[in-house]
Amino acid sequence: MSCYSEYDALEDVILCKPKFMEIREVINETQRHFAKENIDIERAMFQHKQFTDQLENLGISVHFLPSLQEYPEQVFTRDIGFTIGNTLYISEMGRRIRQGEEQVLKEWLNEEHISIHDLQSDSIEGGDVVLGHDAIYIGVSDRTTKDAIAHLQQLEPTYHIHPVPFNGKYLHLDCVFNILSPHEAILFPEAFAQEEQQFLSSHFHTITIEEDEQFSLGTNVLSIGNKTVFALPANKKINQKLRDHGYHVIEVDLSEIIKSGGAFRCCTLPLDRKKPVH
Repeated sequence: MSCYSEYDALEDVILCKPKFMEIREVINETQRHFAKENIDIERAMFQHKQFTDQLENLGISVHFLPSLQEYPEQVFTRDIGFTIGNTLYISEMGRRIRQGEEQVLKEWLNEEHISIHDLQSDSIEGGDVVLGHDAIYIGVSDRTTKDAIAHLQQLEPTYHIHPVPFNGKYLHLDCVFNILSPHEAILFPEAFAQEEQQFLSSHFHTITIEEDEQFSLGTNVLSIGNKTVFALPANKKINQKLRDHGYHVIEVDLSEIIKSGGAFRCCTLPLDRKKPVH
């Protein structure tokens, strides 16, 4: 088990089927938009399987957490944990409707004999933790606090950890910022104050995304290594920008799942990425 970035070659990942997916309690702006329409579970399951099949066809080992009826947001496995180096951290979920998902993950990891570091006393969610090779960018929101970030810095002293405040209506940092390579990142500038925009742009060449495609989660791609990303076919402008920058874009429809506020990165909890040999 090892993860040192968002873009090294993905080898092992945890998913959870959207078997009981439902907008039961509105916890973000995307859900508010789709609350009356809600989720077509059969369609969500079909789309999730298409995504899973693509991962497995590429040789990536996919593991599934058990789907439980009391947790309608379980499909978003990224939020309940995150791997830094050789340590898998268990998040403390900020929203009541999601509290308890962590225990399902802990029980699965225990059965697989995978050791964890439990952040039980810290308010931090994996969607706010974006990993570079020598730095970690962590969104500051009502779900992830500055105190929790400071504690993680103590636990990971070899990393430069950068707290990144952003407009909390966008849910998690990975909905407005995503690292693609050592030098490139997707950015939705309107989610940040000028100071944070300048800070992120000083560390990466930022490929900007427009508001309509941020809403359809064009930022929330999944990098699987070798400049290859999973992305939604509806987000034509950002996908073309990625291709123009040399990325291979695999388009899979997750339009039913994104109604609850997450896409490819949100649906995946990486356990192992192959660190390149220099």
